[in-house]
Amino acid sequence: MSTFRTFQHNLTILVCILFLFRVLAQEGEKVELPPYSEYKDLKTKTWFNSYGNIRIGKRLFWDAQTHLRLEETKETPFVGQVAQIYNRHAIGYIHSKYFNVRLGGVLRLNFNTDESSEDRNLVPEWRIWHQYQFAQSLSSMMIYHRIRIEHRWTQGFAEDSEYIFRNRWRYMFRMKIPLNSHKLKPKTLYVAPEAELIMQSGKAVVASPMEDLRLTSTLGYILTPRLTVAAGAMYSQGQDLTNGGYFKHSWAMRFHVYYSPDFRKVKNKLPEIHLTD
Repeated sequence: MSTFRTFQHNLTILVCILFLFRVLAQEGEKVELPPYSEYKDLKTKTWFNSYGNIRIGKRLFWDAQTHLRLEETKETPFVGQVAQIYNRHAIGYIHSKYFNVRLGGVLRLNFNTDESSEDRNLVPEWRIWHQYQFAQSLSSMMIYHRIRIEHRWTQGFAEDSEYIFRNRWRYMFRMKIPLNSHKLKPKTLYVAPEAELIMQSGKAVVASPMEDLRLTSTLGYILTPRLTVAAGAMYSQGQDLTNGGYFKHSWAMRFHVYYSPDFRKVKNKLPEIHLTD
């Protein structure tokens, strides 16, 4: 219970920080907003994701994630062209069965998906990220609260584009509910609804602090204690960086593989912990 109270306290602080950054973001360069909010054309995407939690010590683990993200073309919705390739890695620390933290870096390769553009086809994006995950058991289900903070350096596809720095402030609420069993164990089918709010701040963020709101539902299957597969759909919407009066929105199909190898000797292993997210 003390862990949950600590989470509530930290969440209150995070909400206050997000409000402060919203105010600060509006003090920068003036942007001419449209008279009413406008939505850009809906986009469709497909994401293939792998999540590895590799135990390297009694309390330490290596978080190894790779993501391939595709975006529609005029002829092919969902599976059209490569938009991003992620390599996200971190070293994590297990504080308890219900709380762990991670710190690491990201290399994201951004591909120019504008078919009419004559600018560069590929630019790298760099990030430093840290994450704080809380887990709670409730009856037969698991509930997760995830706070992730990212410091990112991005640039446009034009040759003379300079890197800009932004912070991302992310909170995700997720549930894992078993369907054919009363606990999450091998050969269990589960459903995982989740919601994530992503805020941003920085000099380039003018009246556009809400980068993304993601609503997802996933169906998963636990093959073994070390391997799980899942698939689902996500709707997202968020403000355009250059003008907060315009909103981008999309539908994405998402496919996941979760793997958790542990090569330590049996006598050195801790009891099962809630790592996957």
